[in-house]
Amino acid sequence: MGLPIIPTVAACLLLAYFIYTYLIYPALLSPLSRVPNAHWSAPISPLWVLYHRLFQNDTRAVHAAHTELGPIIRLAPNELSLNCVDGGIRTIYAGGYAKGDWYSNVFSNYGVQPMFAMPEHGPHSKRKRMLSNIYAKSTLQGNEGVGRISRALLHERLLPRLEAVAVSGKPTEVYDIFSSVTMDFVAAYVFGLRNGSDFLRQPEFAKKFVKDYKARQLYTFWPQEMPRFTDFMSRVGLLGLIVPKWVTRSNHDIEDWIISMCDRAELSLTGEAAEKGEIGAAEDFPTVYAQLRTALIKDISKSDLDLSVEQIAKTHRLDMASEMLDHVLAGFDTSSITLTWLAWQLSRPCNAQWQSKLQAEIDALHNAEDAKEIDTLPVLNAILMETLRLHAAIPGNQPRVTPPAATLGEPGHALSALPAGIRVQSQAWSLHRNPEVFPDPYAWNPARWLESSELQLKEMGRWFWAFGSGGRINLAMLEMKNVMVAVWGAFLTSIADDSGMIANGGYLAEPMGKDGKFLVLQLEKRGKAQQS
Repeated sequence: MGLPIIPTVAACLLLAYFIYTYLIYPALLSPLSRVPNAHWSAPISPLWVLYHRLFQNDTRAVHAAHTELGPIIRLAPNELSLNCVDGGIRTIYAGGYAKGDWYSNVFSNYGVQPMFAMPEHGPHSKRKRMLSNIYAKSTLQGNEGVGRISRALLHERLLPRLEAVAVSGKPTEVYDIFSSVTMDFVAAYVFGLRNGSDFLRQPEFAKKFVKDYKARQLYTFWPQEMPRFTDFMSRVGLLGLIVPKWVTRSNHDIEDWIISMCDRAELSLTGEAAEKGEIGAAEDFPTVYAQLRTALIKDISKSDLDLSVEQIAKTHRLDMASEMLDHVLAGFDTSSITLTWLAWQLSRPCNAQWQSKLQAEIDALHNAEDAKEIDTLPVLNAILMETLRLHAAIPGNQPRVTPPAATLGEPGHALSALPAGIRVQSQAWSLHRNPEVFPDPYAWNPARWLESSELQLKEMGRWFWAFGSGGRINLAMLEMKNVMVAVWGAFLTSIADDSGMIANGGYLAEPMGKDGKFLVLQLEKRGKAQQS
C-alpha cells in the first residue's frame, strides 16, 4: 500500500523548506556567507558562540578566531564580529546602530530602562545629552564638591584604613578595598557624600554586597542570550532551574538600596533646609541625581503643564532610580577592576621600576589633591592607560543591530548591502591586541605611551576602546588617578598572594579569585626619605 500522496508531498516540501532556510541559504546564499566562519557550525547554528558565552570564555575564543581569520568573522547564522576601526567601531558605535534587546533584558531596573539599556539611538542620545555636561572633564576638575569628596574619602577613610594594615604588618586583600573606595566615590558624586554609601568604613557590608553583586553575573547569560527560552521557563514555573531564586532577591535588595539613596537625595533637594534656601556643603550636593531630575522636569513640563515639580519627581521616581542604579554600579565595578589589575602590575617584582617612577612623580607634585595637576603626570597616565589597554574591565562583546543596507568592514574589503537585524559586535580585548598598533601587545609596557611618536600615539588612541563609547570615562579616570596618588604616594606595595588574578574570559574581565582571595598585597609605609 503506497503512502498518501498529499501528506507525502507536504512533508517533502516542509523538509525542503527547512533544508533551504536553515542550511543552504545561511551557508551558501546569505550575504554573510562571504565572511570567514569562527567555527564550521557558525553558518547554521549559534551553539558554538553560545557555549563559550555560557562558560564566560567567549572573549578569548572570538579573539583566537580573529587572529586566525582576520578583522571580520561570522559567529553565528546572523552574527558578525569586527576587529577594526574604520568600517568597525567607528561605523557601528559612532554611527548610531541600535542596541537591540541584549541590554534591556538584563540592565533594566525596576522594570525601567536606563540610558545604557535603551535599544533605540534617539532616546539614548536624548538621555545622554541630559547628563553629558556633569561628566565633562572640565566640569569635574573644577567642581568644588568633587575635590571635597576626594579629600574625605581618600584622606579621612581610605588612608587611615591602609595605614592600620601597614602597621599591623599583615597583608591585605585590595580588591575589596578598591571596590569600596570606587563605590563610595561614585555614589557620593551621584547622591552627595552624606546620602551615598560608606563602604570604606563598613568593610563587612561592602564585602557581602560585592560578593552578591558579582555572583548574579553568572546568570545573565540566560535572559541576554536566550530570552525566549528564559521567558518560557518563567511562564511554566521552571525558571529556578537555570536562574536561582536568590538572584531575583539579590536584584531586589540592590534596587531597594539604590532607591533609598535616591530618596535621601530627593529629600536634600526638597526638604525643610532646601525650602528655606539654605545651601549645604558642596560635597553633599547630589550632582548627578539633581541634573537628571532637573532635565526630566524641564522636558516633561513642556508637554504637561498641569503637573507640579513634586508630581513629576514622584511620577518618575523609578525612572530616575533606574538611571542612578546604572551609573553607580557600572561606575564602581569597572574602576575597581582596573585598579586591582593596576595594583597587581605595579606590585610585581618585574615592574618595580614603574612603581618607583610613579612615586617619584607623585612626590614632585605641588598639590597632591589638585585634579588638574594630577592629570598632567605622564608616568601616572602611561601606567593607567597601559592597564586599561591590557586589562580593560569590559573587554567583551558590545552588540548592536544593523540598520537596512549596512556596510561593514575595512575599506577595500567591506561587506555592503547587509540586511537589517544582523547582530554585530566588537571587543576591546582584540582591538587592544593588534600587534601593528601595539607592538608586543601581550606585554604590560607603559613606556609605549611615553616613547611612541606623535603619529603612533594618534593611532593607538584610535584603537583604544577601554570604556566602549561611553561618556563617563572622565569621572572614572579622575577617581582612579586620585586613588593612585593617595595609595602609592604613601605606600610601597608588593605581592603576598596573586593566585586569584586570573581574568574572567567573558563580558567583564574581573579577577576570578581563588579560595576567596583575589590580590593580597603587603603594604609598607613610605618614610620621609623615600618621599623626598
